[in-house]
Amino acid sequence: MTKRPSTIGERIADMRNLGPRSEEMLGRAGIHSPAEIRRLGAVLVYRRVAERESRASLNLLWALEGALRDIDWRDLTQSDKARLLQEIRDV
Repeated sequence: MTKRPSTIGERIADMRNLGPRSEEMLGRAGIHSPAEIRRLGAVLVYRRVAERESRASLNLLWALEGALRDIDWRDLTQSDKARLLQEIRDV
């Protein structure tokens, strides 16, 4: 079963690559909806989480980017990952 975001009653845990644990981490960082993830983008959401959660790993960044693109995070290319890491350094 593929997780896809819906428009009504949408939850972070319903987005591709993200589940209940990701939703909890994002909630503790003040991110409570897929709309907020879309508005802020993967990099800013990841940075907010990483500032508050010592166990936030780069896999969360990859998962967020994959969720925004509606692709499996493992399908991100090395180029995609390098761009995301550069964006983190630039923010």
